[in-house]
Amino acid sequence: MKNLKSMFKSKKPLVIPGVYDAIGAKIVEKVGFDAMFQTGYGTSATLFGMPDYGFIGASETVDNARRICRAVSVPVIVDSDTGYGNALSVWKLVKELESSGASGIFLEDQRWPKRCGHMQGKEVIPQEEYTEKLGAAIDARESKDFIIVARTDARATEGLDAAIERGIQNKKTGADAVFIEAPKTLDEMKKIGKAIKAPLVANMIEGGATPLSSAEALNKMGFKIILYPLSVLFANTFATMNILQELKKSGSTTKFKQKVVNFDQFNDLVELPKFRKMEKKYGFSKRE
Repeated sequence: MKNLKSMFKSKKPLVIPGVYDAIGAKIVEKVGFDAMFQTGYGTSATLFGMPDYGFIGASETVDNARRICRAVSVPVIVDSDTGYGNALSVWKLVKELESSGASGIFLEDQRWPKRCGHMQGKEVIPQEEYTEKLGAAIDARESKDFIIVARTDARATEGLDAAIERGIQNKKTGADAVFIEAPKTLDEMKKIGKAIKAPLVANMIEGGATPLSSAEALNKMGFKIILYPLSVLFANTFATMNILQELKKSGSTTKFKQKVVNFDQFNDLVELPKFRKMEKKYGFSKRE
């Protein structure tokens, strides 16, 4: 498996799509991405049909990470929200996620119950409290290759300068990368890039608070990790709504024949040929 920290040292930006289930993770790997991100929003939406509003907890996050990590052989970074408690809760969560095969986490400083970083009504905990949680995450990891991304949502509550100060402090505490959530303009992003000397995350959400920019442009501003956490969720929702509306309208999906994978293509994706070989190896075919 590739090392995420070594990717941070590359001159090229690291573009990371968000996933929320094992099949999506396998598609991301097949397309050729070097890493992926387990999105909390996608996890909440697909497990419960509910928004990213503090409805999922540690058990849902760890269980989902275990399924996703087992399905692929590229690094998976897990959205661990606020750590679901105090510093000890964060310590336990990091232990569980690392043992599940995750390669890193995002840890944020929102007050619980948290909400999506591009929603209104956020609150953040004092920096001293977050520093304790971040320190616990750093202490808990077994491997230094397990990355910890420190996210602050203080831009919305305390202003950009305060958010930048938090980001600088988080880097000093030992975070491997820094994430200032939801800047509103390209000028704000440029200011973040100039002020913080660390691998930086740019969070690209279609229709979100931060303007969309190319990976190349963001990299020139100082951002190393270009995150697209909800693109797969939004695209799958669009495709599902379209094919179901056609099925409801016409009673058939024939119109979408060229817009869906076929039975054999999907079976290849989930590695059916591999399991057929295993059947033969273990004698299943002899009993049929």
